[in-house]
Amino acid sequence: MSDTLKVAVGILIPFLGTTLGAATVFFMKGEMKPALQKALLGFASGVMIAASVWSLLIPAIEMAKSSGGAAWVPAVTGFLLGMGFLLLLDVLIPHLHLNSDKPEGPRCGLGKSLMLVLAVTLHNIPEGMAVGVVLAGMLSGSETITTAGAFALAAGIAIQNFPEGAIISMPLLGTGITRSRAFLYGFLSGAVEPVGAVVTILLTSLVTPVLPYILAFAAGSMIYVVVEELIPESQSGEHTNIGTIGVALGFALMMLLDVAFG
Repeated sequence: MSDTLKVAVGILIPFLGTTLGAATVFFMKGEMKPALQKALLGFASGVMIAASVWSLLIPAIEMAKSSGGAAWVPAVTGFLLGMGFLLLLDVLIPHLHLNSDKPEGPRCGLGKSLMLVLAVTLHNIPEGMAVGVVLAGMLSGSETITTAGAFALAAGIAIQNFPEGAIISMPLLGTGITRSRAFLYGFLSGAVEPVGAVVTILLTSLVTPVLPYILAFAAGSMIYVVVEELIPESQSGEHTNIGTIGVALGFALMMLLDVAFG
């Protein structure tokens, strides 16, 4: 398989997960049960935390060590910049979190459906970046990031994108829109991931020395999403234990994929 084909497949795998998740609106009746929603939110959190550590931060540290620099500098700098970047987007982009009636960001005239989609789109950006930077590391010939490791991350993101696609599309049915439009919104919310991956690959190919920083940047962005949105939503109201179990299962699965195939 050529490098171009590997990159194309790696980029599209997570997007496929979101698309299939959004398609559940055609098969499920009624709204998603709160317990299931919390389990899926927790699962997505666990996957993103484990991916941030094993697929992004650890490779960033190892790359810095191999280059002879201070191993902690790219990891800490990139991580904090990633957190800051998502915080900035959170402030500048109007959006509405699940199970909330109070929009965040600047005031605008957008409806609830679009605000929910913007919230999911916002936290899909770091996932696209994470896949892109790992694929860029694979292309650079780095010993730290293997082809199997890159595809393990893409598969892990795809697995957690499936419930995310369902989580955004199913609640939209309660706003009065059709199933087809709910699917379309879920589909479009995931479209930012391939775009983010391609932009990250292009950026990294132009400035290869920044690869450890971008790895840590993607990790910081993903952890921001987990702390700001996924964990709080999985731990609000009833069934919080189910959300916690979801975190454990998601973390364990992503850790398994990274260690076994990384």
